[in-house]
Amino acid sequence: MGDEEQKLTERGRGRPRTDPRDAETRLRLIRAGLEIATERGYVATGVGEVLRRAAAPKGCFYHYFKDKEDFGLQLIDAYEEFFAKMLDRCFENRALSPMNRLKAFVDAAKAGMEKHQFRRGCLVGNLGQEIASLSDAMREKLIGVMEDWQGRTAGCLALAQDMGELSVSRNVDELAAFFWIGWEGAVLRAKLELRADPLDSFAKVYFHLLKK
Repeated sequence: MGDEEQKLTERGRGRPRTDPRDAETRLRLIRAGLEIATERGYVATGVGEVLRRAAAPKGCFYHYFKDKEDFGLQLIDAYEEFFAKMLDRCFENRALSPMNRLKAFVDAAKAGMEKHQFRRGCLVGNLGQEIASLSDAMREKLIGVMEDWQGRTAGCLALAQDMGELSVSRNVDELAAFFWIGWEGAVLRAKLELRADPLDSFAKVYFHLLKK
C-alpha cells in the first residue's frame, strides 16, 4: 500500500458514520411539513408545529435544515419524488391504453384527496398561490416540477397518438399544459368544497375535448 493510499484509509477510519436515527428524524419532519403545507399552505407551516407533529426534539430543526426556505425546498423535492412515482405507476402501466393511463392518474389523485376528506391539496398548487411570499429559488423549483409533470403527460398523449387514440393533428405539449392548468384549479375547488365534483367535472370535459 502506497503512502497516499494509506493516508486515505486512515482518514476514512476516523470519519463518523451517519446515525440512522438522523435520517428517520429528518424524514418525520419532512412528512409533517408536507401534511401541514398541503392542508394550510407553506406560509402557515410553523417550525414549532412541524416539530410537535413529527414528535421531534425541540431545537433539532436547524440541525437538518439551514432555514425555513431550505425546508421548503426539501419539501418540494420530497413531494416531486412522491408524485413522480404515482405518475410513473399510471403512465407506464402497459395493461392500460395510454388514454386510460391518464384516466388512471385522475382516479388515483382523486382517491388520494378522498382519503383525507379533501382537506389536503397539491403542495405545488398551494405554493403557487403563495408565490408572493416565496423566494426565487422556490419559484424556479416549482416551475421545474410543473414542467416535468407536463413533459410526462405529453409523452403519454404522444403514445396515445401512436396508438390511434388521439388525433396526430393535436399538439400534445399544449394539451399537457392545459391539463395541469385545469387540474390544479379543480384540486383547489375540490379542497374548497370538500367534495370530488370539481375533479370529475374537469376530467369529463378534458377527455371529451380530446375526442374532437
